[in-house]
Amino acid sequence: MRKQNKEDIVSIVLDDFKKRQYERKSFEIQWQLNMNFLMGNQFCNIGYGGEIEENDKQYFWQEREIFNHISPIIDIRLAKLSKIKPRMRVVPASNNEIDVKSAKLSQKILNSLNNKLNLNSKINQAIKWSEVCGTSFYKVLWNNDVGQAIAKDENNEKIRIGEVEISVCSPFEIFPDNVSCESLDEVKSLIHARAYSTDEIFDMYGIEVEGKDVNVFSLDNVSFGLGGLGYNGTCTKIANSQKKNSALVIERYEKPNKKFPNGRLVIIAGDKLVYDGDLPYINSNDGERTFPFVKQTCMDRTGCFWGESLVERLIPIQRAYNAVKNRKHEFLNRLSMGVLTVEDGSIDIENLEDEGLSPGKVLVYRQGATPPQYMDTESLPSAFTNEEESLLSEFQALSGISDLINTDKISSNMSGIALELMINENETRMNSTTESIRQAIKNVSQNILRLYKQFALVPRLTKIVGENGEMDLFFWSKNDLSSDDIEFEVDNEIGDSLTQKREMIFRLIDADILKDTDGKISNRTKLKLLEMLGFGIWENSTDLIELHTKKASNENLNLCKSEEVKVSEIDDHELHVNEHIAFMLSGEYEEKKKKNNDLEKRFLIHINQHKNFKNI
Repeated sequence: MRKQNKEDIVSIVLDDFKKRQYERKSFEIQWQLNMNFLMGNQFCNIGYGGEIEENDKQYFWQEREIFNHISPIIDIRLAKLSKIKPRMRVVPASNNEIDVKSAKLSQKILNSLNNKLNLNSKINQAIKWSEVCGTSFYKVLWNNDVGQAIAKDENNEKIRIGEVEISVCSPFEIFPDNVSCESLDEVKSLIHARAYSTDEIFDMYGIEVEGKDVNVFSLDNVSFGLGGLGYNGTCTKIANSQKKNSALVIERYEKPNKKFPNGRLVIIAGDKLVYDGDLPYINSNDGERTFPFVKQTCMDRTGCFWGESLVERLIPIQRAYNAVKNRKHEFLNRLSMGVLTVEDGSIDIENLEDEGLSPGKVLVYRQGATPPQYMDTESLPSAFTNEEESLLSEFQALSGISDLINTDKISSNMSGIALELMINENETRMNSTTESIRQAIKNVSQNILRLYKQFALVPRLTKIVGENGEMDLFFWSKNDLSSDDIEFEVDNEIGDSLTQKREMIFRLIDADILKDTDGKISNRTKLKLLEMLGFGIWENSTDLIELHTKKASNENLNLCKSEEVKVSEIDDHELHVNEHIAFMLSGEYEEKKKKNNDLEKRFLIHINQHKNFKNI
């Protein structure tokens, strides 16, 4: 395929893209329906032609109001899921001192990127897409045009060190080669398509393409037979619109195979070939190349690439609920306004239809005729109320969002344990969603470290705020990274409220678990407890152990540079001795020892000075 000319490559990719569009059509129309129901456009359905069709009123008096329960349910789920911000812990590749330091450095890099890349906002954005459409994607890339400027090229343009970039992609932009694959690992090739303006394409690739009208989705405020008797309502719906002077940018990713050992990436802007070459990122296990995407789902669908949205399950209940409420209101309209029976020719029918029976109205009817009278109507049947309550219960049962504030469900003599069990059961139903979010964040973190390992060629300075409010600056490059094994530090963020965490801390304190061998709580532990209790970091607090450890590490570096290092009376000598011995047992020390024959002697003299001060 590489021997083909540019026109053939463009034609093949465009044909492949159209084929995948057709295969994904049924899922795409369902996502549009989900978004319409979430926005409040709930009198629509998927027609036989595979398009969203609006249902109009059958009669002028028909009640067509919308009672949206899907939107508040999704709002509650988003509020709960937004609490998932798992802190990552990087695991060293081995017990070697170099690997341990590399893991600590990787941890600092991830912490420093949280604000720089605005990760929390991107996580929330991905959660919204996965909740509504069932699936969302993170795209983790390397951008050479950002970061600190280190030089200038022959055109006087700044050369920058580059940085990782993360963007969130909706499912409308992703086209796998096989919708029956359940994960990205099973997919052989993937297309990412997005519409850009011609100016944006020129800024990205430096080429000019012909601008056209590209179909995109937008919001539209419309009225089509909503409301009730005598009034109209409006709602927001998802509608097709045209993006002017734009073109599609299609990126086709192909995993490594026998024909393309490093995989293949083809980028087409409009009808022009922009790039055809290897996959650019070594971002998979064992130094392999793969897609720069991470998938996240609301609920996995067996035997399908696309996840299932909760909105999709709630749509039939929402339709039934709207129907019950509107029929109930129509019945109440008949009760309040009445239905007149009139003998033919007895009165002026047109006048009665226009004005009705207004208060004080003089009704003239033909002599000898039967006067108009209201028909007898029954009271509101209890079946309406029963069905309405049943549908509300189904909303809660399917969504996993229970109204625990309802006094009908919580009795006054219910124990705290029973309440806690109810809350835990309520949160457990969201475990599949929360697990997908945590796994996606873990994969994104691994991709970040692997991209830095590949592209951070120039030593760079990174700053991060330390535990004591200090600004921690450290130099590093790709050679300092050796581990991208990530673990979660927090298991369940949804069920752990601040009150529950505080209660658990007080229980641990009462049980004397946090006390040292002397029966006291150390200053380091006290500071950590205050932070966990929600009091933040005290400005004047100082973690002596951390400061002594940092000072001992600096002494190790100075001793390796053959600089004189004096022992101070304020040193924690036992801690310093342990830090120096740990460094001497590392592989880094052995490498430096080969280049400096006096290194061991210098370290031993320094260690003995600490021992003499402490008399140990």
